[in-house]
Order: sequence, then C-alpha cells, then structure tokens
Amino acid sequence: MYSRRSLLLAGAAPAVLPSRAARRGYSWAEIERMIARGEVKGKLTRDDLPTPALLLDLDAFERNIARMAEHASKCGRRLRPHAKTHKCPEIARALMRAGAVGACTAKISEAEVLAEHGISGLLVTSAPVGRHRIERALRLARKAPDTVFCVDDAGNARQLSEAARQGRLTLNLAIELLVGQRSGIACGRPALELAQLIESLPNVRLAGLQAYSGPSSHVVGFEARRKHSIEAMTPAVETRRLIEKSGIECGWLSGGSTGTYNIDSEIDGVSELQPGSYIFMDIDYNIIGGRDGELYRDFENSLTVLATVYSKPSRDVAIVDAGLKSFATDRKVGPAPKDLPGVPYMWMGDEHGKLELARAPREVKLGDRIEFLVPHCDPTVNLYDELYCLRGDNVEAVWRIAARGRNQ
Repeated sequence: MYSRRSLLLAGAAPAVLPSRAARRGYSWAEIERMIARGEVKGKLTRDDLPTPALLLDLDAFERNIARMAEHASKCGRRLRPHAKTHKCPEIARALMRAGAVGACTAKISEAEVLAEHGISGLLVTSAPVGRHRIERALRLARKAPDTVFCVDDAGNARQLSEAARQGRLTLNLAIELLVGQRSGIACGRPALELAQLIESLPNVRLAGLQAYSGPSSHVVGFEARRKHSIEAMTPAVETRRLIEKSGIECGWLSGGSTGTYNIDSEIDGVSELQPGSYIFMDIDYNIIGGRDGELYRDFENSLTVLATVYSKPSRDVAIVDAGLKSFATDRKVGPAPKDLPGVPYMWMGDEHGKLELARAPREVKLGDRIEFLVPHCDPTVNLYDELYCLRGDNVEAVWRIAARGRNQ
C-alpha cells in the first residue's frame, strides 16, 4: 500500500485532534458568516472548520519561504516561484515580500487573476497559441506590461509580433527550450534562429530563456537527480552562451524546481529559479530523498487536508469524509494520516476514505479529526475554494484560492 518511506513520513507530526465544542459556543451559521467575512482571527479554531478542509500551517509555510529566499540570495539567483502550486494572490504577495521578482504561471488565466490582484513580474510558461490566447495575452500585457510570454515556434512569434503591432504595444517573449521532454524548441542552432527572428520582428523583445526540466524534479536519490538535471540544463546554458555570442542579449535563463533548486543554482548560467511546491510539500516530494537521507526534508509539510471520522463500522475500521474529490489521485501513493504511522488509507469513492486501524498507535473514535499529508500538492489545492491558515490550533486567516479552475 505504502512504501517504507511513506510510512516513516506519516509519523512526522501530530495530527489526530480530539473533537471538542466550537470555541465560545458559535453556531454553524455564525461560523459561516465569520468565514465569509474573513473575521476569523482570534475567534475560530481548527475544530470549528467544516471538513474536508485544506489547511496551511503558517509557521512551517513561513519557514519554507524564508529557507528558499535565503538560498537564492546566497547563490545570487533571482527567485520567481511557480504560482500553479498555490493559485492564491495572498501567497504570491507573501513570496514577493520575501524577495521574489514575480511569479510563474502555467496559463494566461492564472496570470490574469494575479495581475488583477496587483502581482507583477509574471512569466506565463505556456505559449499563447491561437487567436483567443493571443487576444488575452495583449489584454494582460496592457494591464501588466512587464509580463513575459513563452514561445517555441517561429510562426507563433510572428503572430504575436503582428498582433502587438496592431495593438500598438510591445510584448516580452522568452524562448522556451526543450529540456523537459514536453514543450520547447531544440537547444542550439534552432533556438538561436528563433532568437534572431524575434530580434528582427517589431513590437516584441527577447526577455530571456525558459528551461524547466520537470522529469528531473522527482528523480529518486540526490546524486541521480543531480546527474539528470545537469544533463538536462547544460544544453540550455550552452544555448544562452551561443545566443549572447551572436550579439543578442538574453536577459536571464530561468529553470529549477523544488527537487533541483540546490542543483540548478550551482550551474553557471542559470540566473533564475522557479520552484513552486516547496511552500507546501507533499508525499511525492518527501520520498525522492535528500542530500543527506532517504527522505527529502529541505522543506516542511505545511499543507494538509483535515477530515472527520464519521463512521466506525468496526473497531479496526474508520471512515473519513475525504475521498477522491479531496485529494489529487495521480500518484502511486495515497494520502497519509500524519500521526498514525502504519495506518493505510484506502480510496472508498468520491466522498469517502477508509482507515484500517489494526496497527493504529492509539484509539480513533467517531468524530475525531485527522490531518492527512497530500500525495501531490498542486492538483490537491485546485480542488478547494479556500485555504484555512492556522497558527497552532487557531485560525488566523482564510485565503481564497482565486485562480482555482483557471486552466485556460
């Protein structure tokens, strides 16, 4: 069911929370109003929250932000964290307060939401292909002129140039390099020719190079991951040098991930890092292994899903109210109860999960609240409308996941 590393991880922090009455005897209607108005600080606790609920441990979250910011600063690298992880303007602002130069987004729609909330320095990592996307790119560029759009095709670059000319504005473009077996133009001569074309076109300018090696990020074992990432990123660095040798200024080369941040930052020529998951972490990252051990512990698990035991069919079985609709299901491992090592979780449908308690270290009772580590943080966050931010057991804020479902 789970690997040994997953089970070790499951015992990382306390999470089974005995039920207790709502603080100060609030009715459910009062709790609903407080959440809707954002009037929760000093009033609500963890046990007042409806379940399933997406929780953020603010202390761990803030430590994660500080650790990555300190690393980037020491290495002399810019930090542009990926917002596809959180889709939340409040988090984007927190990252920029800590020194980030902006935010990456996977789609234009995510960037539109962040721009509406005043976030600058946006890098849209999917190319704006097609008439509607190009229209939206121009609209976004008018609102946030420093936004950068990735391209990997000469025809698309020409279309963007012509649209920008007609719209009487200038678009910032980054050439996406094929380093991650996904999208991008081949490194070397093909990328140079695209850079030369962009330089010759009106109303567009080359801002930098995008080189994200997604497959490198989850290679198990630090040395294996280092080898994989260096092999992937070396052609990108060489391409930057080739373009600059031709007399074209690249600006920056952006790459890196939560799994490779301390590898790519050591590669000369990589000037910007764009990790995302480090602010939350998840089981899939924890089990890739760190520089010094079997588990990857550079950052803390700050994101959990809170569920309620609402049925005890037998002594050794508990049913919780969090199933397929509450967690991402794209990984080989499922959710893990944080304080019940050795207790497996089983999917039991859209709304239900099953805990097999034969080896549980403590009694689990009807009404108990259990926190679960999530298998994959990004798509799990996309299942929720809000994030409940806790300091200890107290709810300090409720942050709206404003770009949830913005996948266009």
